[in-house]
Amino acid sequence: MFLRFSRWLAVLFMIPALVMAAGPDFRLKDVDGKEHNVNEYIGQGKWTVVAVWSADCPICRRDIYHMTFFYDEHRKKNATVLGLSIDGFDNRAKAKGFIEDQSLNFPNLIGDPEDASRLSNAIFIGTPTYFFFSPEGKFMAQRIGPVTQQLAEQAIRDLEKQRNVPKK
Repeated sequence: MFLRFSRWLAVLFMIPALVMAAGPDFRLKDVDGKEHNVNEYIGQGKWTVVAVWSADCPICRRDIYHMTFFYDEHRKKNATVLGLSIDGFDNRAKAKGFIEDQSLNFPNLIGDPEDASRLSNAIFIGTPTYFFFSPEGKFMAQRIGPVTQQLAEQAIRDLEKQRNVPKK
């Protein structure tokens, strides 16, 4: 009887922790091999744009600089950027070269296409892909293809309006 009660009590105390958990919860490495939980970057009170890229992606190479401007403009205000290279950790030298060549000023983690799907719980099509997360860490939208600073800002404005629409 006590064992059954203690199990029930354990479950009862776990529910608030599960309900309060925001955003995805798994670990990836940066280019230096240091592990980070993705929720260090997502659900921290700001909109988060996750830029999913690959070092071999010509569109990423051509357009990801827009996210550096977006990051500079918004990081101290209402939004941030997290890069996710899907090159895999074994190819971190290529990813590191891409980060340096593109002068990416925002944090970047390394994973694979499955990690991109796991991050958003959406089907990952290819690079570039941009995921938009609310300040609470909720996955809100996915955009496949290039995104400029202006498109990211507009997407966040539109998503903010959706969040503020009262439920009927």
